[in-house]
Parts: sequence; structure tokens; C-alpha cells
Amino acid sequence: MLPSAGVYYLPWEINRSVPEGEALRTFGRLCSYDLARSEAILTAQHSSAQYQVCVDTKFVEPFQAQLGSRYMVLGEAKHREGEGPVVKARILTCVEGMNVPLLEQAIQEQRKYFNERQEWMGNSTS
Repeated sequence: MLPSAGVYYLPWEINRSVPEGEALRTFGRLCSYDLARSEAILTAQHSSAQYQVCVDTKFVEPFQAQLGSRYMVLGEAKHREGEGPVVKARILTCVEGMNVPLLEQAIQEQRKYFNERQEWMGNSTS
């Protein structure tokens, strides 16, 4: 059985409300990478705030970490005691040059479509 394709989360949406084990996709700039701990930190700016996403890189190592480059990650949410959620990466891809505002707009459009489809499906079965 194939794993789930993953729901898009914007980096500032990743918090304890993301269910444990949920497949997700997100993105950010690689600001640090610790090979010994198999941990990377992605950052993203939203409004005037800086957000961080912790990524467990055990399943994607070795990879050529390019600090300062934009990465997209697909993985599962994992919660650690006393810390924010961690994304256990299945895929970690450098996407330098990606148009972030356009990606954010596409994510919002996809969510709108899925919500409309869910409403339509709910109405047609009633």
C-alpha cells in the first residue's frame, strides 16, 4: 500500500494541532543542518514573523545540504515531548527559485476546491 500524498501545510500552520502521523508537505529555507542528529531546520517568513519547521532527515540521508536554499519536504508529523512537531522526511527536495507567493495561492485554491467538493459530495448523499 502506498503512503498518503500529504496535505499541504504552510510553515506557519505546523503546530501541535497537526495530527501525529499525518502525511504533510511544506517548504522553507534551509537555515541549519546537523548530520550527527539527522535534523534540519527550515524557516519561512510570514507577515513580520519568522517560523521554523524541524525536519528529521534520517530517511533521506545522505543529501547535499545547501544552506540558504529553499526546500520542499514530504513526510509525517511526529510530536516530541516539550517541543513542537517534527516532520519525518520521506522526500526532501531543493526547490530554489520556486515562486512562493504562487505556491501559497495554489495551496489556497486547492483547499477551496477540496472544501467545495466535500460540500457537494455531502449534499448529493443526503
